[in-house]
Amino acid sequence: MKIRRIALGLATAALAPAAAQAQEVTLKFAHFMPTTNPYHVHVIVPWCDRIAAESKGRMVCQIYPAMQLGGTPTQLLTQVRDGVADVIWTMPGYNAGRFPKLEVFELPFFTTTPEATARAMWDFVQKNALDEFPGMKPLATWTPGAYAFHMNGKEVTRLEDLKGAKVRTPSRLGNKLLAALGTTPVGMPAPQMSEGIAKGVIDGALYPWESVPSAKLHELTRFSFDANAEYRMSAATTIIAMNRKKYDSLPDDLKKIIDDSTGREFSAQAAAVLHAQATVGRDQTIANGNKVYVLPSAEVERWKAATAGIAGDWIKETNEKGLDGQRLHDEAAALMASYSK
Repeated sequence: MKIRRIALGLATAALAPAAAQAQEVTLKFAHFMPTTNPYHVHVIVPWCDRIAAESKGRMVCQIYPAMQLGGTPTQLLTQVRDGVADVIWTMPGYNAGRFPKLEVFELPFFTTTPEATARAMWDFVQKNALDEFPGMKPLATWTPGAYAFHMNGKEVTRLEDLKGAKVRTPSRLGNKLLAALGTTPVGMPAPQMSEGIAKGVIDGALYPWESVPSAKLHELTRFSFDANAEYRMSAATTIIAMNRKKYDSLPDDLKKIIDDSTGREFSAQAAAVLHAQATVGRDQTIANGNKVYVLPSAEVERWKAATAGIAGDWIKETNEKGLDGQRLHDEAAALMASYSK
């Protein structure tokens, strides 16, 4: 009887790894956008479909859009760090001061195409900024398409036309950009923006074209314009991050699926897919009867001059935090130049 119990125990132990291997892993994926937003439709859902297919159903997502796990967009990073969510997509700029190094990519007229920026950001984070993600594993980094001004008041054709206008921005450096341009900057997450314009709390917003339809921004504003410069006037960083303990708990083959489906090239592909959606946003805005236009080159140069001091201020502020601001700025700029060729 004793020998039989030992044999049964050994057999059970031998089967245990196989049982664990077959166990399904559910990743709670949280973000703040509605299910109509292109980030949800064209990036998050396809990635979840991919890891489900490659794991043959052993690893699946349970997506919680529009903050369905509770809290506010500014709390998503804390939620994934603490394991309330397993994976999140969010914008670091919503948490002013929390990403002093990654913030360099939000400087005005600093980034170029979405794909080049995504690759530059990924390399920069891996070398310089992993410490800004405690308890997290970055899976992707990119910026939305070029930000445009969407205004509900008068048409803006000159720098002076912006004076005193209350304009929404997603980040600290966005605030500095708008202040340098003469506006009254108003920092707020995207979900509050549409209501703010509808109620007259703000006169307009800095917002990427690809997300205009889901926010119904084209129905709330009358004029949309951007700089159409080689270096984009404004950008905001976005990230997909995973709870580090959750990642570490996965078997090696599921870790490999996560690793192979994320990283530098996934970041660039996500940026490219979303950039393609910018045309949809622009077309719907035009179809709505809004005026859509580009600032003349000479006027863009005036806007560049007005915001030129922000980079120097950022370097100084970063130095005051005990970091080498000039080195971080120059490394990010070099990566941008390299990937923009």
